[in-house]
Amino acid sequence: MKFGIIKERKNPPDRRVVFSPEELLNFKTKYTDAEIVVESSDIRVFNDNAYKEKGFEVVQNMEDCDVLFGVKEVPMDALIPNKKYFFFSHTVKKQPYNRNLLKTILEKNIELFDHETIVDANNSRLIGFGRYAGIVGAYNGIRAFGMKYELFNLAKAETLADQKMLIERLKRNQLPNVKIVLTGNGKVAHGAKEMLDAMKIKQVSPENYLSKSYTDAVYTFIDVLDYNKRKDGEVLGKRDFYNNPSDYESDFEKFSNVSDMFIAGHFYGNGAPVILSKEMLSSPKCKLKVVADVSCDIDGPIACTLKASTIAEPIFAYLPSEHKEVALTHPAAIWVMSVDNLPCELPKDASEGFGDMFLKHVIPAFFNDDADGILERARITENGKLTPRFAYLQDYVDGKE
Repeated sequence: MKFGIIKERKNPPDRRVVFSPEELLNFKTKYTDAEIVVESSDIRVFNDNAYKEKGFEVVQNMEDCDVLFGVKEVPMDALIPNKKYFFFSHTVKKQPYNRNLLKTILEKNIELFDHETIVDANNSRLIGFGRYAGIVGAYNGIRAFGMKYELFNLAKAETLADQKMLIERLKRNQLPNVKIVLTGNGKVAHGAKEMLDAMKIKQVSPENYLSKSYTDAVYTFIDVLDYNKRKDGEVLGKRDFYNNPSDYESDFEKFSNVSDMFIAGHFYGNGAPVILSKEMLSSPKCKLKVVADVSCDIDGPIACTLKASTIAEPIFAYLPSEHKEVALTHPAAIWVMSVDNLPCELPKDASEGFGDMFLKHVIPAFFNDDADGILERARITENGKLTPRFAYLQDYVDGKE
């Protein structure tokens, strides 16, 4: 079987790759029968020579590969028929802008495996860039706070080589006695937590966070039942929340009324209540000054996330009283960081971490007859049709949704 690492063609350019040269060598060392080539790229964080030095052939044409690995969506005209492709297709949630991409994949008889659909038997995701989104998102949030109050001026994350350098820059600067609330319990939230801990910001319990004052910066790390409550007042546990989200309402206002910064690292499921509403933001009790929405659901649970910001312009200002974007200089504005492709700012670390996960969880399936069902669960299309697991996308493909 011949595997290929494809060039990223989507704009704006993405410098990440599924396998770093070192991890690709680990792949080849472990599975000596595998034939692997790398498509030449002038934007990849690891240049062509880095792969050549590890003994890999760098080519211009991928037509003779069986399996092709990429990160972002492959442009429709670049898709090679009758191949197996792995990339983030952004189709499984019926994203309107990629309907034609999925149609083209079906028409070209491509087997599509989306990185997002690579899950274990319990449907828990096995790979992704979430940790790096959290790492960069926390850095960007603290950077925004420093800029807003002219405390310090951190370099953009994209100009720094790795997480180690981000931490080194953060540790040069000290926050005043601010309170930071961090939501979530997955890879995104824990990536953000790594950065707060690296700055030696003290973690405190939600109870103490809400009731006590501190002379130094502190943060609290909260999960769904800390900031949601049942409408009937009962307390039934997290499983009830996930099974019956419509029975809950946000209880986040108690945090927005005492927090200076909010780092949103949660996963937001369908039907879950809004977390930070327009009413909470416009309340005279609201203390929030910076919101770093790492999860970045537009028109979703965080009302001030009016748009996805960009790596070039990562911050915009939100005026709660009018629910609109205003100039960063507006004295009543909350600064919002809502970059939706944060791992792109740390391409080397993100690629190395991704390749490690991919080699551990996905590659064995090609050599053990998919003993754990990894490929079977992740396969979206086959023989020009949607697989049964993803048959719900048929109306989307047909343009009926």
